[in-house]
Amino acid sequence: MNKTEAQQIFIQQLLDLEEDKVLAAVYARLEQNDDPLEIIEDAQEGMRRVGDRYEQGEYFLAALIMAAEIFREIMDLVQPVVETQISSAGSGVILLGTVQGDIHDIGKNIISILSTCYGFMVHDLGVDVPPEDFVTQAEELRPDLIGLSGLITASFEAMAQTIALIRQAEAQTGRRTPIIIGGSQLDEQVCEYVRADYWVRSAIDGVLLFQRLLPAGR
Repeated sequence: MNKTEAQQIFIQQLLDLEEDKVLAAVYARLEQNDDPLEIIEDAQEGMRRVGDRYEQGEYFLAALIMAAEIFREIMDLVQPVVETQISSAGSGVILLGTVQGDIHDIGKNIISILSTCYGFMVHDLGVDVPPEDFVTQAEELRPDLIGLSGLITASFEAMAQTIALIRQAEAQTGRRTPIIIGGSQLDEQVCEYVRADYWVRSAIDGVLLFQRLLPAGR
């Protein structure tokens, strides 16, 4: 989807870590009744570009920390609007976490917040979660869906190991829980490799998938 000039400016301001301008733009967009999910999507794009600058050596850790704080402030402004605009609640329990070896949590945190806003009960295990912890929690909670997050390519092997252990445990009970993997580096090939049921690249796509899999009134 093509971005408007205003959206591109907003993304660039976040990329340049212009906190005051970014927050002013969020206030303005909310006053204009812009779609709050679109604001989040633009903010995610800005954060992806910040990550690119870091990988290229143009930004250092301090810039990543500042960008994460700006993003948190954006979410603080947008979340109440999302909650008030949602008219149909979801249903179901979601087990969520970033797989072992990966400590990235922004995408996971967004999908956790949005899923909760949409009425899902989310159990967030955090980051760097060992496969065994996913299995233990899945057996205790019996969730309707399991979401594995991973941003770096090294996380793919951890996803595969986690899913294999979950399926091995489920084979004892006959239960099979849909497993969704999420991360900006994912594609159909990775999904097949780790043997997940679904894959998404953005938190918003993840919530929409949750809604399709667990419709209201289920």
